[in-house]
Amino acid sequence: MAAKTTKITQHELESYLWGAAVTLRGLIDAGDYKQFIFPLLFLKRLSDVYDEEHAAALEVFGDEVLADLPENHRFAIPAGAQWRDIRNTATNVGTAILRAMRAIEAANPDTLNGVFGDGDWGNKDFLPDATLRDLVEHFSSRTLSVANLPEDELGQGYEYLIKKFADDSGHTAQEFYTNRTLVRLMTLMLRPAPGESVYDPTCGTGGMLISCAAEVKAQGQEWRSLKLYGQELNYGTSAIARMNLFLHGIEDGQIVHGDTLLAPAFTDDSGRLRRFDVVLANPPYSIKAWNRAVFAGDPYGRNLWGTPPQGRADYAFFQHIAASLDPQTGRAAILFPHGVLFRREEAAMRQKLIESDLLESVIGLGAGLFYNSPMEAVVVTLRTNKAPRQAGRVLFINAVNEVAREQAQSFLLERHQQRILSVYRAWVDEPGFARVAALDDIAANNFSLALPLYVKSAETTKTDAASVSEAVTAWRQASKAAEQAISDLLALLREEAQ
Repeated sequence: MAAKTTKITQHELESYLWGAAVTLRGLIDAGDYKQFIFPLLFLKRLSDVYDEEHAAALEVFGDEVLADLPENHRFAIPAGAQWRDIRNTATNVGTAILRAMRAIEAANPDTLNGVFGDGDWGNKDFLPDATLRDLVEHFSSRTLSVANLPEDELGQGYEYLIKKFADDSGHTAQEFYTNRTLVRLMTLMLRPAPGESVYDPTCGTGGMLISCAAEVKAQGQEWRSLKLYGQELNYGTSAIARMNLFLHGIEDGQIVHGDTLLAPAFTDDSGRLRRFDVVLANPPYSIKAWNRAVFAGDPYGRNLWGTPPQGRADYAFFQHIAASLDPQTGRAAILFPHGVLFRREEAAMRQKLIESDLLESVIGLGAGLFYNSPMEAVVVTLRTNKAPRQAGRVLFINAVNEVAREQAQSFLLERHQQRILSVYRAWVDEPGFARVAALDDIAANNFSLALPLYVKSAETTKTDAASVSEAVTAWRQASKAAEQAISDLLALLREEAQ
């Protein structure tokens, strides 16, 4: 199939990318598409850009050897690792692909080491030669040069494909994808600025980091001066995040594979946690498989408020983020399940959080914004250096109705984002929507942060009567807490019996 060398529209790009995934339908699980499609896309982009740079240098120097000099290329592509070499392979295609990827990683050790992930390319039972040849030919139908496809547009296509894979992956999508309209709201709330450091301790595919760069760029500011850092437990997903940054034109972001709670990747010269200006995060909620014993004696001093229960690591991530904030400029936005606001087993830690006066706001969101989950979400913001009018106070926003839903997907429209954002920035009461509460008021509620305690619905404000919806919400929250308490007790009894 002859390669096209014309400008690729966004619609054409999306069809092209999803067409690659369709090639794999019926052979592998939808959740596994990403570990093969993304590396091939990145390999094709690297090869096509190398050819584009070679042609430009050849036009200047008129010499093939000079055109291949490293200074004429962003990344080195060794002989035998070009896309055309893979395309000319008839048998053992997976082995050829893997060989090319490893050769490119080895040729670019400071930037691309391990970037292609750990896909099982050599398993012919999994991916036979015929399928891989079809996949290679499909990718060969377009030339992914910068001229045909600028970084912004390719980045948008990559994000489209991430979302499509999330749609196909069911509940596991939450592990690597966060609703992008919610990510944008969180970014706007924190206002990242040129030169600042931005960190995501559970970065998934890197969407929150990229959102910060995109927002700074949209403001007409120097976005390339942002310092982006992320850590991700899943090796394949961390590789996708690194590719995502590169395809968005971000070459100096640092994405590290590893367990943030067990071994945080970013430390200073003395071995203490590195501090960041901005932290955005969507931690995995209520995980049970984590090393609580190590965290209890955490060498990084992250157990500021105490050690969370084994069955819920939410406050471990919470404390890691708090400990990672710059003492003067630090601010964070974290997506959590509502349970962190009121669960009984975390009450002592929650009290210490509130008394620290780090807590800036609590924003309740509508159902479905946890990706592929009906659960309601909450965004909690922290700030190390509050404005005088914010000191000793917390802003509560009940934005459960500020959400749109279409074809089983929930998202925030621009008007939803702006309403939440305007109240967050104004820091004022709005009956039925927002309230600024003093720490004494929160203490009077036994340090519970449950939204119905602070923000009454508009109907309640008008009638001074108990709201049915609030009563139902409170009942559900109490029921969840009771169910978890019973579950924790049974688990404890089982452990003692063993």
